[in-house]
Amino acid sequence: MFSIAVRTVLVSAVLLSGSFSLPALADDSGYGAKDLNEQLVMSTLWMQASAEYKALSYQAFNLAKMQFDRYSRSHTGSKKIAVVVDADETAIDNSAYQAWLIGKDFGYSSKTWAKWMDAAQAKAMPGATDFLNYVASKGAEVFYVTNRKIVGLEGTRKNLKALGFPNVDDKHLMLRTDSSNKEPRREAIAKDYDIALFMGDNLNDFSNDFRTKSLADSDAAVEKNKALFGTTFIMLPNPAYGDWEGKVYEGNWGASPAEKDQMRKSKFRIWQPAN
Repeated sequence: MFSIAVRTVLVSAVLLSGSFSLPALADDSGYGAKDLNEQLVMSTLWMQASAEYKALSYQAFNLAKMQFDRYSRSHTGSKKIAVVVDADETAIDNSAYQAWLIGKDFGYSSKTWAKWMDAAQAKAMPGATDFLNYVASKGAEVFYVTNRKIVGLEGTRKNLKALGFPNVDDKHLMLRTDSSNKEPRREAIAKDYDIALFMGDNLNDFSNDFRTKSLADSDAAVEKNKALFGTTFIMLPNPAYGDWEGKVYEGNWGASPAEKDQMRKSKFRIWQPAN
């Protein structure tokens, strides 16, 4: 175990060298989940308080409307048109759950997340309700492809209906059952519909091209598909959580809070003054 004094020396040394990769701390180092949750403060505050976050959400849905209209005008197929959206941080805002974790000595868990889903208190993302109702008004259909587990079905249905979203029924509300891979659900929709747009806050909301194991692979997949962003793929901002975080940990979600803190900071690109 590293003492505070030794850690201070190590931090100073690596900062001077321009790198940031510390040995992992022991689980009993005194750094716990409550400490790690403090790192949620700025991202959660930005999501809840900044007008910039709201502006980006409106921007995404304004762009989605433009692309939907463009697709509809040129559509000549016999299938109906569909729009596929994620739920969390795409149609609805769960930042209140993130805010609740701050100050607690535990992190995300399926137990507390199930209570949040049952509460049905998520707010609509700015612009989401208007856009998705516009899609429905044009005769197209909205499919909610979400990795909320089936245990959250009733709470999710209640929440979406209360917010005025269209097509909230068993056909269109596609929660996770046996796998987090959304591709089979997207393929099932594509059998009967031409999909105009995919909307999400996570790259895996768009294509299996993004089911990668490393940050570098994700970066390469974005480069490969860059022409689709803003046209077929519409991305919503989410600085709080996502599959990318697991890649920071190299898949080790079970790492201690202290180890996660170290792994997060090891990915920084750090500027150093000349003198």
